[in-house]
Amino acid sequence: MKRFYAFVICALLCGVASAQNVQLHYDLGRSIYSELDKSESSYGRPALTTTVEMFRPDSWGSTFFFVDMDYSKGVKGAYWEIARELNFWQDSNWNWLSVHAEYNGGCSNAVGSFNDSWLGGLTYSGHSKDFSKTWSVSAMYKFIPRTIALDGGYAEHNFQITGVWGINFASGWATYSGFIDFWREARIWQNTTHIMLSEHQLWLNLNKIRGWDKVNMSVGTEVEFSNNFVNKGFYVIPTLAAKWTF
Repeated sequence: MKRFYAFVICALLCGVASAQNVQLHYDLGRSIYSELDKSESSYGRPALTTTVEMFRPDSWGSTFFFVDMDYSKGVKGAYWEIARELNFWQDSNWNWLSVHAEYNGGCSNAVGSFNDSWLGGLTYSGHSKDFSKTWSVSAMYKFIPRTIALDGGYAEHNFQITGVWGINFASGWATYSGFIDFWREARIWQNTTHIMLSEHQLWLNLNKIRGWDKVNMSVGTEVEFSNNFVNKGFYVIPTLAAKWTF
């Protein structure tokens, strides 16, 4: 799991004071790709991941963070992102232009510390009239300290483009949300410089069941599409997932 901003956009545009959720994902990647099934190795893909997300707006904009923790005989790795949006322009259709600042980092038993990443740029976001559809596009400069280029020099200065969307449908019974990231990052061990990651979540919201209005649980799936993300090449990896929203 990586970032999931779609619920953040919805909360921001709908004027929700704050939003938090906890997700549990059972990863099916090891059942699909044999090279990911290294159960006894620290390099195997984890079977379980928890994600904690928090979003809080204020008079200047909003703050969002999430923490992923992977489990394999205990905690195998942790990764977090924190982002700050400063809203400074809004058009007549409630579309926002914001200044975006972000930090990414973490560590794992397999690779040690992940490269710290510092990002800054602009985000343009909007929604449909009834708020059932939300979206945003961010264009950012990405600084990755101590990154070695393929030619042996340094490749610390990079870029990232992010798109995010969220759709509520079936009278609130279902939510489809996701993101796509495309960025430049030199990776000598993969002999590559460009990475794509996209995650798509589909949730069935159980609080729509009669008498369950206080049961803020959703069940569903996430499908990750990646190219040169952790392993070199293109992968499609689904999960089975549950989420509790506070």
